[in-house]
Amino acid sequence: MRKMTKIDIITRPGKLEELKEAMYAIGVTGMTVSQVFGCGLQKGHTEVYRGQEYAINLLPKIKIEIVVCEVPVEAVLEAAKKACRTGKIGDGKIFVYPIENAIRIRTGEEGDIAIMDPEDVEK
Repeated sequence: MRKMTKIDIITRPGKLEELKEAMYAIGVTGMTVSQVFGCGLQKGHTEVYRGQEYAINLLPKIKIEIVVCEVPVEAVLEAAKKACRTGKIGDGKIFVYPIENAIRIRTGEEGDIAIMDPEDVEK
């Protein structure tokens, strides 16, 4: 079984299409995308609604979760950094985790084969 790695990318919602294209270009075919809220160095901002000032400290972000075994982790990280970087606070974070196991529910396959395209496995 080959080493599997999970990569979480949290970034600006406007970067999703660019990031997806960058991932497809390097051979990443599967990902999970969630709309999330968070704060980091941006610390939010204040808005005025009906004369009342409110602190908005959780900002909308997207979280992309990718698990790879064939595509090199460094290639994913470089493509993500290039696609998401604007140079301003709020570009986001990337987290990298080792994956112990994966199971394809439909077939019961386990390990790296569970995250691979079945057509690629047969080759």
